[in-house]
Amino acid sequence: MRTPYHSGSPLRGPVHPIARMNRRLHSVIALIALFAAPTLSARGQDVAPQGLAPGDQIRISVWKNPELSGDFTIAANGTILHPLYRDVQVTGIPMSAVEDRIRTFLQKYQTNPQFVVQALVRIIVGGEVRTPNVYSVPPETTVAQAIALAGGPTDRASLGKVRVIRDRQEVRMDLTRADSDAALVQIRSGDQVLVGRASQSLVNVVGPVTSSIAAVAAILSIVLK
Repeated sequence: MRTPYHSGSPLRGPVHPIARMNRRLHSVIALIALFAAPTLSARGQDVAPQGLAPGDQIRISVWKNPELSGDFTIAANGTILHPLYRDVQVTGIPMSAVEDRIRTFLQKYQTNPQFVVQALVRIIVGGEVRTPNVYSVPPETTVAQAIALAGGPTDRASLGKVRVIRDRQEVRMDLTRADSDAALVQIRSGDQVLVGRASQSLVNVVGPVTSSIAAVAAILSIVLK
């Protein structure tokens, strides 16, 4: 009786199709867990499950009351950095609850306050973009839009080497693929969007990016004091 033929060395045989399928499935699940769950499409839902975080901003527009209108930073204790709004706690709750709290506060000054509230989450865009910096953007902003906001890619950039760092996890994206939905992924508060170089190793861009992030961290420490 002939022994069935197996390719590969005796120590490492061929990868079984089911095992290969499981690996691909695990990769897909990891990507979904990192991006699909934390973000929402812009269809009138709350901006993000985690709500506002310290360092983010909130835009409040009160009808015929410019003194109570503007873009205000969220303090480290979760309140709004404004002499009047400073007792309004806005972190750790959905935006619908934030609006209710602001409405309750404004009713001290107006019987039926007319106002609009918008969250502006803080992100970092760095690497091979023309204007690396910290940006405050609406939560429905996509990764591609964040790069465009930072002046777009430089001449040395590769949109096939985009990294998004979220909650200490990193995902690599190729925004050049026409069949990819990566460019539509929405950002979250605290995300870092880093664009790599086209012809050099990723190691060559780690230094400049790290320096930019360190400078940004110093600015934030001053703002949040």
